[in-house]
Amino acid sequence: MGQPVRDYLLTLCVTAAVTYLLTGPVRKFAIAIGAMPAIRARDVHREPTPRLGGIAMFGGLCAGLIVADHLFNLNGVFELSNEPRALLSGAALIWLIGVLDDKFELDALIKLGGQMIAAAVMVIQGLTILWLPIPGVGTVALTQWQGTLLTVALVVITINAVNFVDGLDGLASGMVCIASAAFFLYAYRLWYGYGIEAAAPATLFAAILMGMCLGFLPHNMHPARIFMGDSGSMLIGLVLAAGAISVTGQVDPDLMKIFEGGEREATHAMLPVFIPLLLPLTIIAIPAADLVLAIVRRTWNGQSPFAADRGHLHHRLLEIGHSHSRSVLIMYFWSALIAFGAVGYSVHSASLWIVLVIVGLSAVGLILLLMPRFTPRAPRWAEAFVPPRYRRRRRTGEAPGGEAIQEPSQAQQEPREGQMRDEADDDVRAPVAVGVSGANGATAIGASAHHPDRRKAGSPR
Repeated sequence: MGQPVRDYLLTLCVTAAVTYLLTGPVRKFAIAIGAMPAIRARDVHREPTPRLGGIAMFGGLCAGLIVADHLFNLNGVFELSNEPRALLSGAALIWLIGVLDDKFELDALIKLGGQMIAAAVMVIQGLTILWLPIPGVGTVALTQWQGTLLTVALVVITINAVNFVDGLDGLASGMVCIASAAFFLYAYRLWYGYGIEAAAPATLFAAILMGMCLGFLPHNMHPARIFMGDSGSMLIGLVLAAGAISVTGQVDPDLMKIFEGGEREATHAMLPVFIPLLLPLTIIAIPAADLVLAIVRRTWNGQSPFAADRGHLHHRLLEIGHSHSRSVLIMYFWSALIAFGAVGYSVHSASLWIVLVIVGLSAVGLILLLMPRFTPRAPRWAEAFVPPRYRRRRRTGEAPGGEAIQEPSQAQQEPREGQMRDEADDDVRAPVAVGVSGANGATAIGASAHHPDRRKAGSPR
């Protein structure tokens, strides 16, 4: 079992390395062709930042598939299944649409149509939902039209959920990386725990998706040097949906031998069968909730569901006082709690401690949400290794070594205090004109507390 893990790790590392190395040249290319839109009122970044990061991520996807095809333990996925080719076809189409949108700002309906076509391309090549395990009913076979409609719907919802949450530096790539890590553990358990070969494509997709996100994150963390744009957010959303479709609709629950033993044993054994219905929802729970809330909010206020506003969940975190980096980390925390909590519960559903741990971590998350102004302070011996914002403030006239120093004048203090405020609260932005493009890494907004003309930006309070 160790050899397949090493092959997956090699595939992940190659994907991440190719994505990381390509991002720098892609950034220069985006600047050269002008794929660097002006800052809008809902944007968080301070200066125009290039998009088209999805080009590097697509290169990483191709590299990962090529490497996996030449590895002994993974090439069987390409021989026994057409799903990797279906994924590559759909990904190439959605990536091309995203590149055009990053450069020319396509209409939202055109992008929606492209997403549906990309999903249909995967369905035609066999990546579709064939049956569903229904609690209390069993396995229900779907007709061709039912499977096609359900597959297209899941792809479109997942793509737009990831696209909507891509509003802060490193947010979408980090959340999808966490989700794909949890999905990898679940799919790998199905493959090697139950010996189900049909779970192999989903396991490979999750490993490659982790590599794509990890390779891009160093360039995208705050302050971001490049955004993934729609070419990246729609791409990783499609790969995430492809893995969920492969596990949910391709794995036969009867292969898990869940009906062996007594009634209680069968009940607990059925949980891994139902998890494929829930896991695709849990790993995009926060993006999906953000998507639904955005549609309801905009429709309620008489706006188009595709109109940009300042009401996304990560923007609300900025509003209540969290800094940019802390807002991203809080979103990471909740994504990991939901995704890994679902996977852990599927493995040990009879263990009470799993539930207690999830409840305890949820309480920790709520405390973090309610403490936006709390800044942890490092001990004095570790102050040299942390940013200035986490160091303890020294008394006037005291140097690090305890020696007395001359107190600076007021004119010298003001710039330093302003600099500290800038480091501790890095979400301050100046309002500018509002654009109309869909949500992506370049279409996030800042905290309303720092935008006195928020109503002019077209957002409800």
